Amino acid sequence: MLAAERCAVDDMDRKVCIEAPAARIATLSPGATELVYAAGAGEKVVAVVSHSDYPPAAKQVQSVGSHTRLDLEALVALKPDLLIGWTTGNPSEQVDKLEALGLTLFFIEPRDFEGVATAIERLALLFGTASEGDAVAAHFREGIAELARRYKDVAPVEVFYQVWDEPLMTVNDEHLIGKVLTLCGGRNVFGGLDRLVPRIDIEAVLASNPEVIIAGGMGEENPQWLTPWGTYEHLKAVKQDNLFFVPPSLIQRPTPRLLEGSQVVCEKLEQARARR
Repeated sequence: MLAAERCAVDDMDRKVCIEAPAARIATLSPGATELVYAAGAGEKVVAVVSHSDYPPAAKQVQSVGSHTRLDLEALVALKPDLLIGWTTGNPSEQVDKLEALGLTLFFIEPRDFEGVATAIERLALLFGTASEGDAVAAHFREGIAELARRYKDVAPVEVFYQVWDEPLMTVNDEHLIGKVLTLCGGRNVFGGLDRLVPRIDIEAVLASNPEVIIAGGMGEENPQWLTPWGTYEHLKAVKQDNLFFVPPSLIQRPTPRLLEGSQVVCEKLEQARARR
């Protein structure tokens, strides 16, 4: 192994090695973009995909399509030396073409809190930014651990989290959002379903009668998905005024901002407890 070579295992359990710190990075999902910047390598990013809107600097980087349909010609022309893929989001046929061209891909998709922290650390190792990335990962771990301590013994709150409106969709306890609810002392009314993101119907929500309904909505400041629930006056969540909006990017992307999103969710559930 070369003295300067650095290796990390990605979330597809592949050992990826590069001879020198990556200098030209392409990110193939908005979540990957956030994680690369969090790892301290934002100035090395030469390509992103659509909806890579955080941090704001990422919006100035050239976009090469979407995470589900890449502009391969534009991407290859930028001569990236490392591509950060999303395990379940990028089209396999395009990934195969990129690898056939000799490009190096590292796949990430954190599924739990520790996965967010280790993703930052592994990326920072490949980027040569370990000191900055490790600090961000440590801050994230400490923040999550503090929330776990604070809400360890609180009274449980029955919660429905709406991840989409049409079709109506939620998350189970294995989903990272489900883990946030548990962290805050929430009891996910659909936590036991098999699928990570199950489709449900309004009748199922009404039957579960949650004490809290949390929705992300279509935008960062648009709580429109909560409005229809207000018409069901018999729901506990409506009676107790526990219809809460949480900006989706804070909780729906597995990045360091998940700590901020978790803090917001925990505060909402505390409000619900105070209204009993």
